[in-house]
Amino acid sequence: MGKLAGKITWVTGAGSGIGEAVAERFGAEGAVTVLTGRRRERLEEVAGRIRAAGGTVHVQPADLMQAAEVQRVADWIGAELGRLDVLVSNAGLNVTERSWARLTPEGIDELIRGNLTSAFYVARSVLPMMRAQGGGVMIHTASMAGRNVGAMSGGGYSAAKHGVVAMSHSINMEECVNGIRSTAFCPGEVNTEILKKRPNPLTQEELNQMLQPADCADLIAYVATLPPHVTMNEVWLTPTHNRGYVAALGRKL
Repeated sequence: MGKLAGKITWVTGAGSGIGEAVAERFGAEGAVTVLTGRRRERLEEVAGRIRAAGGTVHVQPADLMQAAEVQRVADWIGAELGRLDVLVSNAGLNVTERSWARLTPEGIDELIRGNLTSAFYVARSVLPMMRAQGGGVMIHTASMAGRNVGAMSGGGYSAAKHGVVAMSHSINMEECVNGIRSTAFCPGEVNTEILKKRPNPLTQEELNQMLQPADCADLIAYVATLPPHVTMNEVWLTPTHNRGYVAALGRKL
């Protein structure tokens, strides 16, 4: 029996990258998993693999930057599945024109809405259900850019992810009395589609040295299966070959 057998889980940004890996891992651990993202076809592909492996999965597409769409999915989960044990709020994005010299108002809106506003919408939508059932786990994908400010990720992305970290901690401050646990997951560079938005292309060797989505899924699955009296408030996960550290070493030498 899997470690998440009988649990109801919701994974956003489930069509690719970390969300895709988490969804497949949860399915393998016996969870009933709801997949959400904007691209139905990608969600159906992930769902197909989970079903082929014997898992139970539901596809509920939504634009997480739209509060009404987020609430629709949360309401569906409550009505059809009756509860929500684990939320993995993973959707996020970046833009290519991210430096202050090139950032546009439209880019700012996309960064804040796609990374921070959407995370608030999702958390808010499930809190009533988790309060009523006496507990639940939330895991929010932030970033090391949500802890350390640097030029590579851009000011908008870094600011939004700092907001996600603060949001997660504030949930614990208010909701711990209701048995709700929130984790800010802060990975370093991960080999996902978001890297295609980088202004400078990366080599395959560089991609191989990064965290892989499955590495993140392993840690998220661990957090999701902690006992109810334990909260992992925040966790960092970085590549051993950390390009930021390597660059700093070069400067020192």
